[in-house]
Amino acid sequence: MRHAELIGWASSFVLLATILRQVYIQWKTRSDAGVSQWQFVGQLTASTGYTVYSLMLHNWVFVCSNAALSVTAVVGQIIYAKNKRIAAAGGALTDAAR
Repeated sequence: MRHAELIGWASSFVLLATILRQVYIQWKTRSDAGVSQWQFVGQLTASTGYTVYSLMLHNWVFVCSNAALSVTAVVGQIIYAKNKRIAAAGGALTDAAR
């Protein structure tokens, strides 16, 4: 593996880890505080575009990274919508409902 690829993979891992952490906290706390639906829409749009672009360039570091980021955007959007419904219903889920 070339040094440039190693830097790319490491950077992609760090970015994905930070976004996954945010989605995990959002899921765990059942909160949508400070989260915008447009964040996930923008992330999905950009990641999909970058995935297609990276495929065209045969850059597998960014194909994998952006495909994974697209998945986190979809999961984040699902969690966001679920948390909005919980908040609209008047609070957090009980342990039995989880």
